[in-house]
Amino acid sequence: MRIAVTYENGNIFQHFGHTEQFKIYEIQEGKVTDTRIVSTEGSGHGALAGLLLGWKVDALICGGIGAGAQAALGEAGIQLYGGVAGSADQAVEALLAGKLNYNPDVHCDHHGHGSHGEDGGCGENHHGCGQNGGGCRR
Repeated sequence: MRIAVTYENGNIFQHFGHTEQFKIYEIQEGKVTDTRIVSTEGSGHGALAGLLLGWKVDALICGGIGAGAQAALGEAGIQLYGGVAGSADQAVEALLAGKLNYNPDVHCDHHGHGSHGEDGGCGENHHGCGQNGGGCRR
């Protein structure tokens, strides 16, 4: 099994469509056996599902994510765990232990409203975009 996490500086990057990196975890017998950080090479939003499929990813942990990207992940057969914040490594360990706190109804509905931050993330107006049961809700 392979789990991907939107990744920046050890933490879960909070906007799937703007992530520049994923950390991919190789799982065997319920344990992390290998990790690697991979670049999205400038791909964004729906195209990222194709990258994840090419890397044979089974599950994705992320913060906020839009409906189009969710649909693309679903079509690719990739299980989504959205609305998660904090340490990427700790989130994967929590998922493996069956204790990951995620939002099955996560969505990112602010596209086209000029609310993305300078870093390409969801911006400060979202208070961590994906936190508080959230996914990018204002």
